[in-house]
Amino acid sequence: MSNSIYNKLLKKEAKLAVVGLGYVGLPIALEFAKKISVIGFDVNEERVEMMQNNIDPSKELESEDFKNSDIQFTADMDELKKAQFFVMAVPTPIDDANLPNLAPLLGATETVAKALKKGDYVVFESTVYPGCTEEDCIPILEKVSGLKFQEDFMVGYSPERINPGDKVHTLQSVVKIVSGCCDESLENIAKTYELVVDAGVHRAASIKVAEAAKIIENTQRDVNISLINELSIIFNKLGINTFDVLEAAGTKWNFLNFSPGLVGGHCIGVDPYYLTHKAQQAGYHSKVITSGRYVNDSMGFYIGKQTVKKILAKGKNIQDSRVLVMGVTFKEDVSDIRNTKVINIVNELKSFQVKVDLVDPHASSEDMKNQYGVSLRESAGSGYDAVIVAVNHAEYTSLTESDFEKMMKDDKGVFVDVKGIFRNKIERLEYWSL
Repeated sequence: MSNSIYNKLLKKEAKLAVVGLGYVGLPIALEFAKKISVIGFDVNEERVEMMQNNIDPSKELESEDFKNSDIQFTADMDELKKAQFFVMAVPTPIDDANLPNLAPLLGATETVAKALKKGDYVVFESTVYPGCTEEDCIPILEKVSGLKFQEDFMVGYSPERINPGDKVHTLQSVVKIVSGCCDESLENIAKTYELVVDAGVHRAASIKVAEAAKIIENTQRDVNISLINELSIIFNKLGINTFDVLEAAGTKWNFLNFSPGLVGGHCIGVDPYYLTHKAQQAGYHSKVITSGRYVNDSMGFYIGKQTVKKILAKGKNIQDSRVLVMGVTFKEDVSDIRNTKVINIVNELKSFQVKVDLVDPHASSEDMKNQYGVSLRESAGSGYDAVIVAVNHAEYTSLTESDFEKMMKDDKGVFVDVKGIFRNKIERLEYWSL
């Protein structure tokens, strides 16, 4: 392997390019840039300019994280052509019909194909269904570049495991799955990732196995949460607090610790649809996964309806009611609003003509307006009939019942605690949680 791509990268005789510099791409690019020479490529020139000034557009990294890095941020195709090892870190969302939207991935694949040369490597990190790399991406690389797969260039798949907002399970500390199209490519890809992943790598049997392993990580979690969400609907009908039940059941050594809640974001709320889509193509209609998705996707509407019922039970006119929703991001302590299910709560309330205000210390009002057509207030007002703490941001956990009482119109206020973080702390307000 003396003249391998890995050794060339190590000696800085070759450059590694990360294509797509979002939540996944930027941390990987900066980590590699501490060891080898990196080109950070993104089509969004505004974002590139921010990164050139040591600013993370996703607000996950500090300017310190950009220091001591051999990296060049660019949106210029000519610069991308200087790389020999390409890491693809573009999003793989779903469309309005919950079908895979491969447009960003296939577009980025075409871009890299234009920069592809003999001896180059392309490694995909985006979450896809088993077979996508070989069936959808490699034909584009061959067609656009005019080169022959395995003869002229190598391909691998190494799924991302970055968890936004998580400072514990980082790129360095989580084992990385790697795969290649042959033994030689697998070794080169594994050694390259070992440069930045202290926890080491797991060499998967094939590209398809690596794709499947990634997609079931999130599918398994999704199905488990859906069971707890369904149980919370049942327990609500039986007048039992779900979190009390989970606390009791959790005393058994092999009870799995999952909580009810909104399942959004660009991983758990998306990935299972990629798998069910591929299963359908293979002639199998998934039942467990699809049922789980249905339950989780309906939780926002369920919370909105329950809030309306609680307000009505107080003898109030629902069309004159005002509700404050605290937190709009897909999870706590991040600014990411992609595929947030909080919007389902808002839409359900609005369908009853309820006036809804939204606040969030992390999210951008402009982004919310562009993506969902609703703006954020600077701060919480008062005179509300109900307050819903939808996301347990650190800024909210220290609030007390009297803080929430000040936000209410009268002493008939309804307090909805989606994640149960104020359990046993609310005595005077009408309290409800999942």
